[in-house]
Amino acid sequence: MKVKHIIKNGLFLLLVATSAGCKDFLVEDLKSQLAPTNTFTSTYGFEVGSAGLYALTRSEYNTFGEGGAFLHNNATPYEALQAATDIVDVVNSDASLTAFANLTMTPSERFVLSYWNWSYSLISSANEILMYAEINDNWDSPTDKVRFQAEARFFRAYAYRTLLYLYGDVPYVETILYDFQLNFSRTPRAEVLQHVVDDLKFAAENLPDNPDQLQEGKLTKWAAFHLLSEMYLAQQQYTLAEQAALEVINSGYYELMKTRFGRNQENPGDVFSDLFVEHNQNRKGGNKESIWVLQFEFNTIGGGTNSDDWTRRAWNPKYFDISGFVLADTLGGRGLAQIIPMKWWIGTSRTNATGNAPGIFDAADIRNSNHNIKRDWYYNNASNAALYGKRATITEQTWFSTKSLFPALTKFFYGRAENLGLTGSYKDRMKFRLAETYLLLAEAYIGQGNSTKAAEAINQVRSRAGATPASVSQVNMDYLLDERIRELVGEESRRFTLVRTKKFLERVKTYNTAVGSKVQEFHALWPIPQAIIDANRDAEFPQNTGY
Repeated sequence: MKVKHIIKNGLFLLLVATSAGCKDFLVEDLKSQLAPTNTFTSTYGFEVGSAGLYALTRSEYNTFGEGGAFLHNNATPYEALQAATDIVDVVNSDASLTAFANLTMTPSERFVLSYWNWSYSLISSANEILMYAEINDNWDSPTDKVRFQAEARFFRAYAYRTLLYLYGDVPYVETILYDFQLNFSRTPRAEVLQHVVDDLKFAAENLPDNPDQLQEGKLTKWAAFHLLSEMYLAQQQYTLAEQAALEVINSGYYELMKTRFGRNQENPGDVFSDLFVEHNQNRKGGNKESIWVLQFEFNTIGGGTNSDDWTRRAWNPKYFDISGFVLADTLGGRGLAQIIPMKWWIGTSRTNATGNAPGIFDAADIRNSNHNIKRDWYYNNASNAALYGKRATITEQTWFSTKSLFPALTKFFYGRAENLGLTGSYKDRMKFRLAETYLLLAEAYIGQGNSTKAAEAINQVRSRAGATPASVSQVNMDYLLDERIRELVGEESRRFTLVRTKKFLERVKTYNTAVGSKVQEFHALWPIPQAIIDANRDAEFPQNTGY
């Protein structure tokens, strides 16, 4: 269920409405007579508001709308967080991605504004629930109030996390602003980050603890501890980050999946590929590794739309452009190759045979198996008898020019026989999973100078993958960043990880040949949207350095 009223937003709503001179933007659109004053009057009303927070959070992955709670209004918003890092090339891609890939983004770039918009929309919605929870006295249970407050504070923290990674110092707003305000100032990053930590500590104390007693996708305290560990790392509070990660690991509710499970477990594959099979993301599918899962399930009320989560389109090749191929769900559906994996990490084969390179994987690592990185492509058009069943060759041209064939991540494969050309990927998306918690723990140990403990944490993940254990002498931040690629590539926001670990400049210079020679330290942040600066006319609102 989605809240259909337009709330009185905080920063973005006021500033952009003012700058655009749009008198109708703040007019309440009362759908089915829903408004804050008559919705937030009971536990049921807050459940409606809570559903709105989840919907708005999922819409981080929305593109062009179709009933989404928010839309970026273009095709590649999430890919903007992968471009110009150390993992992908961007070649002849969607125009909305070009400036981010080339490091030529301006304060007027679409996603520069839309991510700001999305973040403050989520913050405003969370603030609204927090405000009305304080004045409501009609609860079904004495614990309802603090539960909804914990959810709202988690989502507020999650939104500020995005703002901090992308823009640095940002205005901190913790209440609903009913009057126009044109004199915002940029709150120092360290201050905002502490507010994020405080919100997550409250969420960790007050969210439910047993995921088996909740609807799929609902937050638990363990999701809050997971994110809290990351935010402590951003503060360089490494001991606290360790403690927060261990809360999740030792909770007794989660475990790394080490044996085949769920749908398709009788078919060829391995336990890592099982994680990404449709319907295997949630606990009801047998997955005890997922901590927080965004619900995009196909043909389900409150699930995904064709405008949601176009990651598959971005990562998968345009194999169907090659004579001898036709669209197939087993080949990932319809990919558009908006971003292309770099050779240095994905390699050209699984072996070190002459002329080939295995990238950053060792031979036994199942994450590099053909079930997880598809390198063997066979012509599948039965009407082309001369080619059918034969192996197609990946070349420099098919990889970097036509983008029609290259090693592809099967974790993002998605297709449906009834609609092979569909755009959205309707698989539920694992946002936090235990493998990452172990890698956050390793990061905390590296920060403390404890390579032995860091290796132990990393090797929990590598052991599940069947990979050679990391030695203590190998483990440093670069090794950990490589391990995050092996485990989490495409799932994590790579830009966020590089910014947090202060490795953005170094890694882009080292691995990104397209922009490595021109990247500068200031590129670690995006510019402040020009619409925000222009609208804040009663106070100085400085632009980020370099823009």
